[in-house]
Amino acid sequence: MVPTKTNFRTHARPIFEACPEEVPWYGIEQEYTLLTGFDKFNTHPYGWPSSGYPGPQGPYYCSVGGNVCFGRAIADAHYKACLYAGINISGTNAEVMPG
Repeated sequence: MVPTKTNFRTHARPIFEACPEEVPWYGIEQEYTLLTGFDKFNTHPYGWPSSGYPGPQGPYYCSVGGNVCFGRAIADAHYKACLYAGINISGTNAEVMPG
């Protein structure tokens, strides 16, 4: 069997085999945007102004601060649901935009 051209994990195998005493840990990101709106045809990201765009990302970058943490309760519920389902999670990150 030959790996696909976009399967770069195949390059990791020789490295892992060279260090059998180490246990590899893989990371996968799940990104999503929470949406809100007035009806099914008019939505925008949660935490954004009702019209237009939010200001520069600096004040809310990675959701540092309670006043810029949009949808934290939903993200925490998602985190807990994953743990309950047996999915190991090492942390969360609110990234670069409200919502």
